[in-house]
Amino acid sequence: MLESLMKPEDTVDFHIRWAWLKIAKMYNYEAAPHGLTQSTGFILLNIDPKQGTPSTSLGPLMGMEPTSLSRTLKNMQDRGWIEREEDKSDGRVSRIVLTEEGKRLRNISRKTVVSFNERVLEELSEEKLRHFKEVIQIIDQHTVRKAS
Repeated sequence: MLESLMKPEDTVDFHIRWAWLKIAKMYNYEAAPHGLTQSTGFILLNIDPKQGTPSTSLGPLMGMEPTSLSRTLKNMQDRGWIEREEDKSDGRVSRIVLTEEGKRLRNISRKTVVSFNERVLEELSEEKLRHFKEVIQIIDQHTVRKAS
């Protein structure tokens, strides 16, 4: 009975989805002049700028499906932002490494993320931030349990 009376804005996921869509829109707006998207910027941020990152590690780091990730990586490679290299210690592993242009774009992405976080943190007390992280951890626990 209670569920039929619940409005979308009364659910937890409504606010998470609403906030994430606004964040992604803002990141896409900031990224567009550089030829980036929120998704490509996020990938650049998850590649180790010094040693590269095994391609098999990127998907789990970002929660992306392998097909979507492969297509995006191919596009990024075609644009000269990344290269694939054979791992020196294990020839079966392909590492994704940043090119100089990829490093430059990664820095732009990093500055955008840091700036957004600084603006938000200016308005949050330590207590509010702690509570936010606690809520996110609870949500994470419930999504893991449901997905298993």
